[in-house]
Amino acid sequence: MTSAISWPEGKRFAFTVFDDTDGATLERLRPVYGFLAECGLRTTKSCWPVAGDPDRGSHPGATCEDPEYRAWVQDLQQQGFEIGWHGATWHGLPRPQIAAALDVFAEIFDRDPYVASNHSESPDSIYWGRDRLSGSRAWIYNVLTAFRNWKCYRGHVEGGEYFWGDLCRDKIKYYRSFVFLDANTLRACPFMPYHDPRRPYVNYWFASSEGGNVERFNRCLSEQNQDRLVEQGGACIMYTHFAQGFAEHGQLHPRFKTLIRRLARLDGWFVPAGTLLDYLVELRGHHEITPAERRTLERKWLWEKLRVGTT
Repeated sequence: MTSAISWPEGKRFAFTVFDDTDGATLERLRPVYGFLAECGLRTTKSCWPVAGDPDRGSHPGATCEDPEYRAWVQDLQQQGFEIGWHGATWHGLPRPQIAAALDVFAEIFDRDPYVASNHSESPDSIYWGRDRLSGSRAWIYNVLTAFRNWKCYRGHVEGGEYFWGDLCRDKIKYYRSFVFLDANTLRACPFMPYHDPRRPYVNYWFASSEGGNVERFNRCLSEQNQDRLVEQGGACIMYTHFAQGFAEHGQLHPRFKTLIRRLARLDGWFVPAGTLLDYLVELRGHHEITPAERRTLERKWLWEKLRVGTT
């Protein structure tokens, strides 16, 4: 299915990144985004609109309440990078505060968030933990995780403190779901973006390729995998945290630099995630996932999680 894609401008493949904002600081991120811009890549950087409680949650980082950081993210947007949603902050917030944070986001960036992902340990996450899966696969997930995530995530649970599903549906178009080892995300999930009627508060789901830190990113984007992506005419939406090892003391990871420079020389369409996903919808139309497709996708993700711990 991926070989049938005709990419804009006659490009041979598509590539982008969705950068989860965990641990973000200007020191860690400025060199990365400066380098991406220099190489002609435009990707998606998520942000937190409001500051959280330092004694709660996990992987705190800079937020848009920091004027210098906010100005820098706004400048990224002006350069053509897309700014996405990774929750209101690094821990769960009740509905009224999420609604207020969405308003703050819209005020800062002159639009609602278009593309989003869950922050892994926030209770206001949408369809997360066992609720990513259906039937027996949800039960298997509970067993594999020793029921640690049993009923932890409640962003989609109507009437609860953390419910904001209707706001998500009204404001956000694309939400990240499963992450796979294949660098060709479209081969792993050939029907994305898709709507899942069992999870109605998300308009469209999209998958990503595994690059959670610099080592995994580099492994997924190896020369061999780059060549395969080109040959298949596919699309890669890389999941990562650019704050995790990509730049230290102002210096970029050398292997990362080598791989991105090589990728940039290939005949790729380098656009933000929302632009890539819009193109797929325009090209192929609305897709509602079938039960068989859902089973296949969930089984593949669960197997890879069991083997190597994908996100």
